[in-house]
Amino acid sequence: MLRVRNRIAAAIMCGLIFSVLLCAAGFDAECQGIRQSVFRIHIIANSDSEADQQLKLMVRNRLLVLADKLFVECENEEQAITLARKNIDIFRDEAEKTVAAQGFNYPVKVVVDKAYFDTREYENFTLPAGEYDALKVVIGSGEGKNWWCVMFPAVCVPAATDTEISDVLDTKQAGIVTNPTRYKLGFKTVEIYEQIKEFLKI
Repeated sequence: MLRVRNRIAAAIMCGLIFSVLLCAAGFDAECQGIRQSVFRIHIIANSDSEADQQLKLMVRNRLLVLADKLFVECENEEQAITLARKNIDIFRDEAEKTVAAQGFNYPVKVVVDKAYFDTREYENFTLPAGEYDALKVVIGSGEGKNWWCVMFPAVCVPAATDTEISDVLDTKQAGIVTNPTRYKLGFKTVEIYEQIKEFLKI
């Protein structure tokens, strides 16, 4: 009798796990549409010293303002990526000028690439975990804390802006990112799901 109960319990547990993974896969499919609609920025500081962390933010501010001007005519992520690659030297030059202006001689590496991001909550929206296209900026040795946000649409520009994340998402996707409390379990499940996928790549 005990063996039968254990088998039943194991079957129920397997069923629950399968159901959770199935739900995660479904919600993740919706999240994939979100990931393919935004172009992110990822900046890694030289170190965790106060000076290097402040420098990172200065580079961030300059590049976001530059991106806002370059991407003003962009209608989707694909166009933003194309422009970013076309102007990669400009982004690097502006970052290097900002670094030099503060009295540092750190090299700066700038590339457009895929990058994994955890679930991230911003003031008016939340982005699900997963792999996004991003402008990656590494200052110096790149051993400090990083900063990331959204480069397109320009919702992270320090100056005031009327741009909204929902401008590039459909109604359902916009509902997901602007109502994170409603999808709290979904965000958490997808984060675990995406972390497993990322781990399996190693």
